[in-house]
Amino acid sequence: MTITFALVVLLAFLVLSIPVAATLAMLGISLGSVFSSFPLYRAIGEISWGASTDFLLLAIPLFVLLGEILLRAGIAERTYSALDKWLSWLPGGLMHANIATSAMFSATSGSSVATAATISTVALPQARLHGYNEGLFAGSIAAGGTLGILIPPSINLIVYGFLTNTSIPRLFLAGIVPGLLLSVLFIVVIAAACTIFPALGSDRRSATWRERLTGLKELLPVFLIFFIVIGSIYAGFATPTESAALGVLTALGLAAVYRKVSWTMLREVVEGTMRTTAMIMLILLAAYFLNFVLASVGLTARLTAFINGLGLSPMQTMISIVFLYIVLGFFVETLSLMVITIPIIAPVVIGMGFDPVWFGVLLILLIEMALITPPVGLNIYVVQGIRRSGSITDVMVGSVPFVVMMMLMVIILLIYPDLALVLARMIN
Repeated sequence: MTITFALVVLLAFLVLSIPVAATLAMLGISLGSVFSSFPLYRAIGEISWGASTDFLLLAIPLFVLLGEILLRAGIAERTYSALDKWLSWLPGGLMHANIATSAMFSATSGSSVATAATISTVALPQARLHGYNEGLFAGSIAAGGTLGILIPPSINLIVYGFLTNTSIPRLFLAGIVPGLLLSVLFIVVIAAACTIFPALGSDRRSATWRERLTGLKELLPVFLIFFIVIGSIYAGFATPTESAALGVLTALGLAAVYRKVSWTMLREVVEGTMRTTAMIMLILLAAYFLNFVLASVGLTARLTAFINGLGLSPMQTMISIVFLYIVLGFFVETLSLMVITIPIIAPVVIGMGFDPVWFGVLLILLIEMALITPPVGLNIYVVQGIRRSGSITDVMVGSVPFVVMMMLMVIILLIYPDLALVLARMIN
Protein backbone atom coordinates (compact mmCIF):
# COMPACT_ATOMS: atom_id res chain seq x y z
CA MET A 1 0.00 0.00 0.00
CA THR A 2 2.86 2.37 0.85
CA ILE A 3 4.60 1.66 -2.45
CA THR A 4 1.38 2.15 -4.42
CA PHE A 5 0.65 5.43 -2.67
CA ALA A 6 4.21 6.67 -3.30
CA LEU A 7 4.09 5.77 -6.99
CA VAL A 8 0.68 7.37 -7.54
CA VAL A 9 1.71 10.62 -5.81
CA LEU A 10 5.07 10.71 -7.62
CA LEU A 11 3.53 10.14 -11.06
CA ALA A 12 0.81 12.71 -10.38
CA PHE A 13 3.35 15.39 -9.48
CA LEU A 14 5.52 14.57 -12.50
CA VAL A 15 2.54 14.65 -14.88
CA LEU A 16 1.63 18.08 -13.51
CA SER A 17 5.18 19.22 -14.43
CA ILE A 18 5.93 20.28 -10.86
CA PRO A 19 9.69 20.90 -10.45
CA VAL A 20 11.54 17.78 -9.34
CA ALA A 21 12.83 19.21 -6.05
CA ALA A 22 9.31 20.25 -5.04
CA THR A 23 7.97 16.86 -6.15
CA LEU A 24 10.42 14.95 -3.97
CA ALA A 25 9.82 17.19 -0.95
CA MET A 26 6.02 16.98 -1.27
CA LEU A 27 6.20 13.21 -1.73
CA GLY A 28 8.20 12.95 1.50
CA ILE A 29 5.72 15.16 3.37
CA SER A 30 2.76 13.17 1.99
CA LEU A 31 4.25 9.80 2.93
CA GLY A 32 5.12 11.07 6.40
CA SER A 33 1.64 12.49 6.97
CA VAL A 34 -0.19 9.34 5.86
CA PHE A 35 2.03 6.52 7.13
CA SER A 36 3.71 7.94 10.24
CA SER A 37 2.26 9.07 13.55
CA PHE A 38 5.20 11.44 14.03
CA PRO A 39 5.47 14.88 12.35
CA LEU A 40 8.39 13.90 10.11
CA TYR A 41 8.18 17.18 8.19
CA ARG A 42 9.72 18.93 11.19
CA ALA A 43 13.03 17.25 10.34
CA ILE A 44 13.33 19.13 7.03
CA GLY A 45 15.39 21.96 8.52
CA GLU A 46 17.89 19.77 10.32
CA ILE A 47 18.23 17.35 7.42
CA SER A 48 18.71 20.15 4.89
CA TRP A 49 21.33 21.83 7.04
CA GLY A 50 23.20 18.59 7.69
CA ALA A 51 23.21 17.59 4.03
CA SER A 52 24.05 21.02 2.60
CA THR A 53 27.05 21.46 4.90
CA ASP A 54 28.63 18.15 3.84
CA PHE A 55 32.15 18.99 2.62
CA LEU A 56 31.87 16.41 -0.17
CA LEU A 57 29.02 18.30 -1.88
CA LEU A 58 31.24 21.34 -2.34
CA ALA A 59 32.81 19.36 -5.19
CA ILE A 60 29.63 19.76 -7.25
CA PRO A 61 29.73 23.56 -7.79
CA LEU A 62 33.51 23.35 -8.25
CA PHE A 63 33.26 20.75 -11.02
CA VAL A 64 30.42 22.71 -12.62
CA LEU A 65 32.63 25.81 -12.46
CA LEU A 66 35.51 23.88 -14.02
CA GLY A 67 33.32 22.82 -16.95
CA GLU A 68 32.01 26.35 -17.45
CA ILE A 69 35.55 27.76 -17.63
CA LEU A 70 36.70 25.13 -20.13
CA LEU A 71 33.59 25.72 -22.21
CA ARG A 72 34.47 29.39 -22.65
CA ALA A 73 38.26 29.00 -22.91
CA GLY A 74 38.16 27.38 -26.37
CA ILE A 75 39.93 24.24 -25.15
CA ALA A 76 37.32 21.91 -26.67
CA GLU A 77 37.75 23.50 -30.11
CA ARG A 78 41.52 23.00 -29.98
CA THR A 79 41.09 19.40 -28.82
CA TYR A 80 38.61 18.68 -31.63
CA SER A 81 40.98 20.03 -34.27
CA ALA A 82 43.85 17.87 -32.99
CA LEU A 83 41.79 14.66 -32.84
CA ASP A 84 40.37 15.34 -36.29
CA LYS A 85 43.87 14.92 -37.70
CA TRP A 86 44.29 11.55 -35.99
CA LEU A 87 40.89 9.90 -36.57
CA SER A 88 39.22 11.30 -39.68
CA TRP A 89 40.83 8.71 -41.97
CA LEU A 90 38.45 6.08 -40.52
CA PRO A 91 35.05 5.37 -42.13
CA GLY A 92 32.84 8.02 -40.60
CA GLY A 93 35.52 10.70 -40.60
CA LEU A 94 34.76 13.54 -38.19
CA MET A 95 32.23 11.50 -36.22
CA HIS A 96 35.15 9.69 -34.60
CA ALA A 97 36.54 13.05 -33.55
CA ASN A 98 33.13 13.77 -31.98
CA ILE A 99 33.43 10.69 -29.77
CA ALA A 100 37.11 11.11 -28.93
CA THR A 101 36.74 14.80 -28.10
CA SER A 102 33.71 14.04 -25.94
CA ALA A 103 35.69 11.38 -24.07
CA MET A 104 38.57 13.77 -23.45
CA PHE A 105 36.34 16.66 -22.47
CA SER A 106 34.50 14.29 -20.12
CA ALA A 107 37.80 13.84 -18.28
CA THR A 108 37.66 17.51 -17.30
CA SER A 109 33.91 18.17 -17.04
CA GLY A 110 31.50 16.21 -14.88
CA SER A 111 28.40 17.08 -16.93
CA SER A 112 26.93 15.31 -19.96
CA VAL A 113 24.91 18.34 -20.99
CA ALA A 114 27.97 20.60 -20.88
CA THR A 115 29.95 18.07 -22.92
CA ALA A 116 27.20 17.69 -25.55
CA ALA A 117 26.67 21.45 -25.81
CA THR A 118 30.37 22.17 -26.18
CA ILE A 119 31.04 19.53 -28.86
CA SER A 120 27.85 20.51 -30.72
CA THR A 121 29.00 24.11 -30.99
CA VAL A 122 32.36 23.04 -32.39
CA ALA A 123 31.35 20.10 -34.58
CA LEU A 124 27.91 20.74 -36.13
CA PRO A 125 29.13 23.41 -38.59
CA GLN A 126 31.60 20.82 -39.91
CA ALA A 127 28.78 18.35 -40.64
CA ARG A 128 27.11 20.79 -43.02
CA LEU A 129 30.39 21.86 -44.57
CA HIS A 130 31.48 18.33 -45.45
CA GLY A 131 28.09 16.79 -46.30
CA TYR A 132 27.60 14.29 -43.47
CA ASN A 133 24.29 12.67 -42.66
CA GLU A 134 23.26 15.13 -39.97
CA GLY A 135 21.11 12.63 -38.06
CA LEU A 136 23.94 10.17 -37.37
CA PHE A 137 26.43 13.03 -36.94
CA ALA A 138 24.22 14.72 -34.33
CA GLY A 139 23.51 11.33 -32.73
CA SER A 140 27.24 10.75 -32.29
CA ILE A 141 27.53 14.08 -30.44
CA ALA A 142 24.55 13.31 -28.20
CA ALA A 143 25.97 9.86 -27.42
CA GLY A 144 29.48 11.17 -26.90
CA GLY A 145 28.12 13.72 -24.46
CA THR A 146 26.82 10.94 -22.22
CA LEU A 147 30.43 10.00 -21.45
CA GLY A 148 30.57 13.14 -19.30
CA ILE A 149 28.90 11.36 -16.38
CA LEU A 150 30.87 8.09 -16.65
CA ILE A 151 34.49 9.09 -17.25
CA PRO A 152 35.73 10.83 -14.08
CA PRO A 153 35.30 13.37 -12.70
CA SER A 154 31.53 12.90 -12.74
CA ILE A 155 28.91 14.90 -10.88
CA ASN A 156 26.47 11.99 -11.09
CA LEU A 157 29.00 9.61 -9.50
CA ILE A 158 29.45 12.12 -6.68
CA VAL A 159 25.67 12.21 -6.20
CA TYR A 160 25.53 8.40 -6.16
CA GLY A 161 28.39 8.21 -3.68
CA PHE A 162 26.75 10.80 -1.45
CA LEU A 163 23.37 9.03 -1.43
CA THR A 164 24.84 5.55 -0.83
CA ASN A 165 27.86 6.47 1.30
CA THR A 166 30.20 4.92 -1.29
CA SER A 167 33.82 5.96 -1.80
CA ILE A 168 34.05 8.68 -4.46
CA PRO A 169 37.68 7.89 -5.38
CA ARG A 170 36.77 4.23 -5.95
CA LEU A 171 33.77 5.23 -8.06
CA PHE A 172 35.96 7.52 -10.16
CA LEU A 173 38.45 4.71 -10.79
CA ALA A 174 35.65 2.28 -11.58
CA GLY A 175 34.28 4.53 -14.33
CA ILE A 176 37.50 4.75 -16.34
CA VAL A 177 37.64 1.32 -18.04
CA PRO A 178 33.89 1.09 -18.89
CA GLY A 179 33.99 4.70 -20.13
CA LEU A 180 36.92 4.05 -22.47
CA LEU A 181 35.43 0.76 -23.65
CA LEU A 182 32.11 2.44 -24.39
CA SER A 183 33.98 5.10 -26.40
CA VAL A 184 35.59 2.34 -28.46
CA LEU A 185 32.19 0.70 -29.04
CA PHE A 186 30.83 4.04 -30.29
CA ILE A 187 33.74 4.36 -32.72
CA VAL A 188 33.24 0.77 -33.91
CA VAL A 189 29.52 1.26 -34.63
CA ILE A 190 30.23 4.48 -36.56
CA ALA A 191 32.88 2.76 -38.67
CA ALA A 192 30.59 -0.22 -39.32
CA ALA A 193 27.59 1.95 -40.25
CA CYS A 194 29.62 4.12 -42.62
CA THR A 195 31.29 1.09 -44.21
CA ILE A 196 27.92 -0.55 -44.91
CA PHE A 197 26.20 2.72 -45.85
CA PRO A 198 28.90 5.08 -47.20
CA ALA A 199 26.35 7.87 -47.76
CA LEU A 200 26.11 8.34 -43.99
CA GLY A 201 29.64 9.66 -43.84
CA SER A 202 31.78 11.90 -45.97
CA ASP A 203 35.13 11.69 -47.71
CA ARG A 204 37.83 10.50 -45.39
CA ARG A 205 40.34 13.15 -44.44
CA SER A 206 44.01 12.50 -44.02
CA ALA A 207 46.76 14.50 -42.39
CA THR A 208 50.51 14.26 -42.48
CA TRP A 209 52.39 12.86 -39.50
CA ARG A 210 53.90 16.29 -39.00
CA GLU A 211 50.40 17.80 -38.66
CA ARG A 212 49.32 15.05 -36.30
CA LEU A 213 52.34 15.35 -34.04
CA THR A 214 52.12 19.14 -34.06
CA GLY A 215 48.47 18.94 -33.03
CA LEU A 216 49.29 16.85 -29.95
CA LYS A 217 50.20 19.98 -28.03
CA GLU A 218 46.51 20.96 -28.13
CA LEU A 219 45.70 17.86 -26.07
CA LEU A 220 48.06 18.84 -23.26
CA PRO A 221 45.55 21.11 -21.42
CA VAL A 222 43.04 18.27 -21.09
CA PHE A 223 45.68 15.82 -19.88
CA LEU A 224 47.04 18.42 -17.47
CA ILE A 225 43.67 19.06 -15.84
CA PHE A 226 42.86 15.34 -15.70
CA PHE A 227 46.26 14.62 -14.13
CA ILE A 228 45.83 17.36 -11.54
CA VAL A 229 42.21 16.53 -10.64
CA ILE A 230 42.43 12.73 -10.62
CA GLY A 231 46.12 12.41 -9.79
CA SER A 232 45.87 14.59 -6.70
CA ILE A 233 43.10 12.34 -5.32
CA TYR A 234 45.00 9.06 -5.69
CA ALA A 235 48.30 10.53 -4.63
CA GLY A 236 46.63 11.32 -1.31
CA PHE A 237 47.32 14.99 -1.86
CA ALA A 238 43.70 16.14 -2.06
CA THR A 239 40.13 15.05 -1.43
CA PRO A 240 37.67 15.07 -4.38
CA THR A 241 36.50 18.51 -3.28
CA GLU A 242 40.03 19.89 -3.00
CA SER A 243 41.01 18.34 -6.34
CA ALA A 244 38.05 20.11 -7.97
CA ALA A 245 39.35 23.42 -6.60
CA LEU A 246 42.80 22.65 -8.03
CA GLY A 247 41.16 21.90 -11.38
CA VAL A 248 39.37 25.27 -11.33
CA LEU A 249 42.64 27.12 -10.65
CA THR A 250 44.34 25.21 -13.47
CA ALA A 251 41.49 25.94 -15.88
CA LEU A 252 41.64 29.64 -15.02
CA GLY A 253 45.37 29.62 -15.67
CA LEU A 254 44.88 27.96 -19.05
CA ALA A 255 42.12 30.42 -19.96
CA ALA A 256 44.52 33.25 -19.11
CA VAL A 257 47.22 31.69 -21.29
CA TYR A 258 44.75 31.57 -24.21
CA ARG A 259 43.72 35.17 -23.41
CA LYS A 260 40.09 34.22 -22.86
CA VAL A 261 39.69 35.73 -19.39
CA SER A 262 37.53 38.84 -19.24
CA TRP A 263 34.90 40.30 -16.91
CA THR A 264 32.18 39.19 -19.33
CA MET A 265 33.57 35.65 -19.45
CA LEU A 266 33.85 35.46 -15.64
CA ARG A 267 30.29 36.74 -15.19
CA GLU A 268 28.93 34.12 -17.62
CA VAL A 269 30.93 31.40 -15.86
CA VAL A 270 29.60 32.36 -12.42
CA GLU A 271 26.01 32.72 -13.63
CA GLY A 272 26.08 29.33 -15.37
CA THR A 273 27.60 27.69 -12.29
CA MET A 274 25.01 29.20 -9.95
CA ARG A 275 22.06 28.09 -12.10
CA THR A 276 23.28 24.51 -12.42
CA THR A 277 24.39 24.19 -8.80
CA ALA A 278 21.12 25.58 -7.42
CA MET A 279 19.14 23.03 -9.43
CA ILE A 280 21.30 20.09 -8.32
CA MET A 281 21.41 21.10 -4.65
CA LEU A 282 17.66 21.63 -4.34
CA ILE A 283 17.05 18.18 -5.81
CA LEU A 284 19.64 16.61 -3.50
CA LEU A 285 18.25 18.22 -0.34
CA ALA A 286 14.72 17.12 -1.24
CA ALA A 287 16.00 13.63 -2.01
CA TYR A 288 17.81 13.46 1.32
CA PHE A 289 14.58 14.33 3.15
CA LEU A 290 12.69 11.73 1.10
CA ASN A 291 15.33 9.11 2.03
CA PHE A 292 14.72 9.93 5.71
CA VAL A 293 10.96 9.53 5.31
CA LEU A 294 11.25 6.26 3.36
CA ALA A 295 13.43 4.79 6.09
CA SER A 296 11.15 6.13 8.85
CA VAL A 297 7.97 4.61 7.41
CA GLY A 298 9.78 1.34 6.70
CA LEU A 299 9.28 1.38 2.94
CA THR A 300 12.87 0.39 2.11
CA ALA A 301 12.79 -2.59 4.46
CA ARG A 302 9.37 -3.69 3.15
CA LEU A 303 10.48 -3.48 -0.47
CA THR A 304 13.61 -5.49 0.29
CA ALA A 305 11.53 -8.16 2.00
CA PHE A 306 9.06 -8.17 -0.91
CA ILE A 307 11.79 -8.66 -3.52
CA ASN A 308 13.46 -11.38 -1.46
CA GLY A 309 10.09 -13.08 -1.18
CA LEU A 310 9.74 -13.33 -4.96
CA GLY A 311 12.32 -16.11 -5.01
CA LEU A 312 14.39 -14.56 -7.82
CA SER A 313 18.11 -15.16 -7.97
CA PRO A 314 20.36 -12.10 -7.47
CA MET A 315 21.12 -11.93 -11.20
CA GLN A 316 17.44 -12.24 -12.15
CA THR A 317 16.70 -9.40 -9.75
CA MET A 318 19.49 -7.30 -11.29
CA ILE A 319 18.16 -7.92 -14.81
CA SER A 320 14.72 -6.81 -13.63
CA ILE A 321 16.25 -3.63 -12.21
CA VAL A 322 18.04 -2.97 -15.51
CA PHE A 323 14.76 -3.18 -17.43
CA LEU A 324 13.08 -0.98 -14.83
CA TYR A 325 15.68 1.75 -15.38
CA ILE A 326 15.43 1.45 -19.15
CA VAL A 327 11.67 1.99 -19.00
CA LEU A 328 11.86 4.83 -16.45
CA GLY A 329 14.57 6.47 -18.53
CA PHE A 330 12.06 7.14 -21.29
CA PHE A 331 10.02 9.38 -19.01
CA VAL A 332 12.13 10.75 -16.14
CA GLU A 333 15.04 13.22 -16.32
CA THR A 334 18.36 11.58 -15.41
CA LEU A 335 19.35 13.28 -12.16
CA SER A 336 15.76 13.01 -10.96
CA LEU A 337 15.73 9.32 -11.89
CA MET A 338 18.83 8.77 -9.76
CA VAL A 339 17.66 10.53 -6.62
CA ILE A 340 14.16 9.04 -6.83
CA THR A 341 15.26 5.43 -7.22
CA ILE A 342 18.61 5.11 -5.42
CA PRO A 343 17.14 5.23 -1.88
CA ILE A 344 14.87 2.32 -2.77
CA ILE A 345 16.96 0.25 -5.17
CA ALA A 346 20.48 0.58 -3.70
CA PRO A 347 19.71 -1.10 -0.33
CA VAL A 348 18.11 -4.01 -2.16
CA VAL A 349 21.07 -4.42 -4.51
CA ILE A 350 23.69 -4.12 -1.78
CA GLY A 351 21.69 -6.45 0.46
CA MET A 352 21.83 -9.13 -2.24
CA GLY A 353 25.62 -9.02 -2.22
CA PHE A 354 26.38 -6.82 -5.23
CA ASP A 355 29.31 -4.43 -4.95
CA PRO A 356 28.00 -0.85 -4.53
CA VAL A 357 30.87 0.51 -6.66
CA TRP A 358 30.04 -1.86 -9.51
CA PHE A 359 26.34 -1.04 -9.26
CA GLY A 360 27.17 2.67 -9.33
CA VAL A 361 28.90 2.28 -12.70
CA LEU A 362 26.07 0.09 -14.04
CA LEU A 363 23.53 2.67 -12.88
CA ILE A 364 25.42 5.48 -14.62
CA LEU A 365 25.40 3.45 -17.85
CA LEU A 366 21.63 3.11 -17.61
CA ILE A 367 21.32 6.82 -16.83
CA GLU A 368 23.48 7.55 -19.91
CA MET A 369 21.00 5.61 -22.02
CA ALA A 370 18.18 7.79 -20.70
CA LEU A 371 20.05 10.87 -21.96
CA ILE A 372 19.59 9.83 -25.60
CA THR A 373 16.22 8.08 -25.57
CA PRO A 374 13.03 10.08 -26.24
CA PRO A 375 10.85 11.65 -25.06
CA VAL A 376 13.02 13.00 -22.20
CA GLY A 377 16.49 12.42 -23.72
CA LEU A 378 18.12 15.66 -22.59
CA ASN A 379 21.20 15.42 -24.81
CA ILE A 380 18.98 15.04 -27.88
CA TYR A 381 17.30 18.35 -27.11
CA VAL A 382 20.61 20.06 -26.38
CA VAL A 383 22.11 19.00 -29.71
CA GLN A 384 18.95 19.87 -31.65
CA GLY A 385 18.79 23.25 -29.92
CA ILE A 386 22.28 24.10 -31.14
CA ARG A 387 21.64 22.52 -34.55
CA ARG A 388 18.61 24.81 -35.17
CA SER A 389 17.60 23.09 -38.40
CA GLY A 390 15.96 19.88 -39.54
CA SER A 391 13.81 17.67 -37.36
CA ILE A 392 14.62 16.40 -33.89
CA THR A 393 13.49 13.00 -35.16
CA ASP A 394 16.72 12.85 -37.19
CA VAL A 395 18.76 13.12 -34.00
CA MET A 396 16.62 10.48 -32.28
CA VAL A 397 17.08 8.04 -35.15
CA GLY A 398 20.78 8.85 -35.32
CA SER A 399 21.13 7.98 -31.63
CA VAL A 400 19.70 4.46 -32.03
CA PRO A 401 23.02 2.71 -32.89
CA PHE A 402 24.60 4.21 -29.80
CA VAL A 403 21.74 3.05 -27.57
CA VAL A 404 22.39 -0.46 -28.89
CA MET A 405 26.08 -0.12 -27.96
CA MET A 406 25.11 1.04 -24.47
CA MET A 407 22.91 -2.04 -24.08
CA LEU A 408 25.85 -4.17 -25.19
CA MET A 409 28.05 -2.43 -22.60
CA VAL A 410 25.46 -3.13 -19.88
CA ILE A 411 25.46 -6.83 -20.84
CA ILE A 412 29.28 -6.90 -20.81
CA LEU A 413 29.32 -5.31 -17.36
CA LEU A 414 26.77 -7.83 -16.05
CA ILE A 415 28.88 -10.72 -17.34
CA TYR A 416 32.29 -9.26 -16.47
CA PRO A 417 31.86 -7.06 -13.37
CA ASP A 418 35.64 -6.92 -12.89
CA LEU A 419 35.83 -4.43 -15.76
CA ALA A 420 34.53 -1.84 -13.33
CA LEU A 421 36.33 -3.14 -10.25
CA VAL A 422 39.84 -3.86 -11.54
CA LEU A 423 41.04 -0.30 -10.91
CA ALA A 424 38.78 0.36 -7.92
CA ARG A 425 40.40 -2.53 -6.04
CA MET A 426 43.71 -0.68 -6.13
CA ILE A 427 42.58 1.47 -3.19
CA ASN A 428 40.75 0.61 0.03
